[in-house]
Amino acid sequence: MNEDVVIIGAGLAGLACARTLTAAGVGVRVLEASDGVGGRVRSDHVDGFTLDRGFQILLTAYPELSRWFDLDQLDLRRFQPGATIWTGSDFRTVGDPIRSPRDLPSTVFAPIGSIADKLRLLKLIVSVRRGSVPDLLRRPDSSTRAELERLGFSPRFIKRFFEPLFAGIQLDPDLDVSSRRFEVILRMLAVGDSAVPAKGMGTLSDELAAGLPASAIRCNAPVRSIDGTTVTLANGDQLTSDAVVVATHGPSAAELLGIPDPGSRPVAAIWFDATNEPIRNRRILLDGAHSGPMKNLAIHSEVAPSYAPAGKTLCVAAVPGKDALHPNLESDVRTQLASWHPGARSWETIRVDVIAHGQPLQLPPLDPRRSVRLGQGRYVCGDHRDTASIQGALFSGRRAAAAVLADLQSKPPQ
Repeated sequence: MNEDVVIIGAGLAGLACARTLTAAGVGVRVLEASDGVGGRVRSDHVDGFTLDRGFQILLTAYPELSRWFDLDQLDLRRFQPGATIWTGSDFRTVGDPIRSPRDLPSTVFAPIGSIADKLRLLKLIVSVRRGSVPDLLRRPDSSTRAELERLGFSPRFIKRFFEPLFAGIQLDPDLDVSSRRFEVILRMLAVGDSAVPAKGMGTLSDELAAGLPASAIRCNAPVRSIDGTTVTLANGDQLTSDAVVVATHGPSAAELLGIPDPGSRPVAAIWFDATNEPIRNRRILLDGAHSGPMKNLAIHSEVAPSYAPAGKTLCVAAVPGKDALHPNLESDVRTQLASWHPGARSWETIRVDVIAHGQPLQLPPLDPRRSVRLGQGRYVCGDHRDTASIQGALFSGRRAAAAVLADLQSKPPQ
């Protein structure tokens, strides 16, 4: 079977690539190994609850979002800025005094670091708000921890604030990730909101897929191998094309294309029905005391009531890093939650998601625009080619499509 372009993977990168090519009049066939689109950005409906695959939050300041989506139509439900931090004995709030001056007293007196630490945080936020994203990605690079230490933050503040917050966002409990990426994410937090679509994160993938011809996507179609621009599926079917774009996560792309594996950061998300003894909070709850494997907790139904049936409470515990793969994960998290809130012992587990590849490693030095061209009509995209984020996946898919179009147009007529 002949196709103009075959795209392997129907995650955000593959869908953005397909949409860009389709808009340019190029025929595409998207092959997806699973039973639906979205990859790591999917939502399931279980007993009236909306459960996202893993724990994800949309940062509304991502530049690619407004290119692909009408944010008003997504019906976004926003978290309160800042965080509520478990100190080991009680919860304290650290807000964003720039956007919410009334949070200033609680932020100043929260026992997570010195006044100097909080002034340094304010200075850092002002710095990343002023710099454009390209400028931030050109700054000198080191690990996130090394950069925070260079800026003078105390070990206490790093441990109680930065570690649990960015462990959840960057799946990086040790703060090893590139400081360039850290500063870009901090900028997104500072200038935009953290939110979820009312119908779940999978809304993003569904909307992208809805803009393609109905026949363009073939699910339950795992790929066995690629030879030039001929793709062989696991069932033996073959598709030939002018170009092949591999839009899978990093490990799968490495296996199919023989390119270096970008490495993986695992993550687990434990979804609870907390109706019996709920916690009420619209901020992210961070574990500043390092009391267990969970780094943060989100009460989704407080932020987006549509995530739970009427009268029910839904929350999700995020466990990034190697702890996500521990066999006693759920029991360890339950013990941790009970130290925060004794009523959590009665919470009912709805589902445990363990994602071996939640994000690529992205250690310093970070190259934020790795080439999408591999030669011989083969291309690759995904968040492992840009920044590990929804922004990176969407932008990478669009970059790959632009490369395909440029190369197809430059080919001599047959």
